[in-house]
This record gives sequence, structure tokens and C-alpha cells, in this order.
Amino acid sequence: MKFIKIFKESLLLPQKKAMFQINRMEMDKIMIYLFILFMIFSLPELVSRLASWTGLGEEMNIIFQLIYFFMFYYLISSVLLLGVISFIAYIGRGVVYLANRKLHYGTLWKLTACSFTVPLLVFTFISFIWSIPDWYLFIFVIYPFLLLVRMIFIYPQRRNNQARA
Repeated sequence: MKFIKIFKESLLLPQKKAMFQINRMEMDKIMIYLFILFMIFSLPELVSRLASWTGLGEEMNIIFQLIYFFMFYYLISSVLLLGVISFIAYIGRGVVYLANRKLHYGTLWKLTACSFTVPLLVFTFISFIWSIPDWYLFIFVIYPFLLLVRMIFIYPQRRNNQARA
């Protein structure tokens, strides 16, 4: 299955072989992988909400609690994380330009998205042990950014057109 391969390659980043394997994967597979990863990231909050029957959850059926969770937690956190991934990839465009490398935004986006695997899994495991706010996840944004910068410098430099003439 492709998702297991994406997961394995994401754990091997910033190795050159893993970067090129991720670059060859289709964007739709990466997006589905991300939404599965976001669902895993959301599990501690879902368990917490289903376990506590206070407030609004006290009067709601479990089906409505799942719908409420999906609409107001999973979708919002997914959109925010996709925005953060896009922003980091956009900053990576500037690093690519300054470093004179051969990378396009789509490749940067895929690499950034896959570099979020480790921080999201660490955050998920910590959340199962201790109750921590979701905004702590922004501390984990430093890792994908530094990993992206490292991966940019692994890619070959752009050839100078004047040197070939």
C-alpha cells in the first residue's frame, strides 16, 4: 500500500533517497496520507471528549458527538495544519532562491507535508500521556522548517545557463 511507503519514507527524511521517493509520489496520495495522519493526531482529543460527559456532550448522542468533533475540531485543525504546511513551503521557496537550487513549490510542499510525520506522532503520544493544549503543536513547527532547509541544501544546485554556452 502506498500509505505505508509514504510513512516509511517520511521517517527516513532527510535522506536523499527518501526525498526523491516522496517527490515521485502523486499529490493526491500525499493528501490522503496527511488526512489519515491528522486523524491519528486528533485521536487523543476524541478520546478525551468521548470520555468526559460534561457540558454539551452530556446531552448529545454519541453519533452527534462524533459529527460535532469532526466539524469543529478535525476539520478546523486540518485546515490550520494545511495552512502551516503551505506557509513553510512558501518560506522554503525563498530559501531555494537564495541557495540557487532546483526545486518547485509542489516538491517543497510534499517534502514539508511528509516532514510533519514525526512531530505529529510525538505530539499524539505526548497527548495520550498528558493533557496538553493544541497550540503547543506550533512548537513542533520548528522541526519541519529546519528539516526542509536541510533537504533544500541536499538537492543539486541549478545549472547556470551561461556556463553551458
